[in-house]
Amino acid sequence: SQNPDLFPVPPQEHRSLLARMDAGEAELARLRNVERDKLDQQDRSAQLEKEVATLREKIHHLDDMLKSQQRKVRQMIEQLQNSKAVIQSKDATIQELKERVSYLEAENLEMHDRIEHLIEKQVGGPSLRTRSKSESVGRFVGNSGI
Repeated sequence: SQNPDLFPVPPQEHRSLLARMDAGEAELARLRNVERDKLDQQDRSAQLEKEVATLREKIHHLDDMLKSQQRKVRQMIEQLQNSKAVIQSKDATIQELKERVSYLEAENLEMHDRIEHLIEKQVGGPSLRTRSKSESVGRFVGNSGI
């Protein structure tokens, strides 16, 4: 509503004001871009923090699983070693019993031979079951599955 001619603004000052205004708007735009970049970086940072936390959780879970599996493997190895020791002990016992059975069978055959010999002496004639000790022992030991 004022007449522009009443308050004349020198063209140089006008250009200076326009330049200052343009510079201010450019600076404001630059600052807005910086602020927007800062917000984008904050969002990305928050996203990365969530990812890192999730990965830490997964790694912790996997470490726990690995430790559990290692414990199970150690227990299985220990059980196998114990079983092996038990088996070796039983094998030794079996071997001792086989040797004892062989010895008792041989002793039994010797007793039978002595009894037959005594019967022959009492009866006064040869027995139908006469055999040498080596044949008797070989026959019984061979049939015992030892």
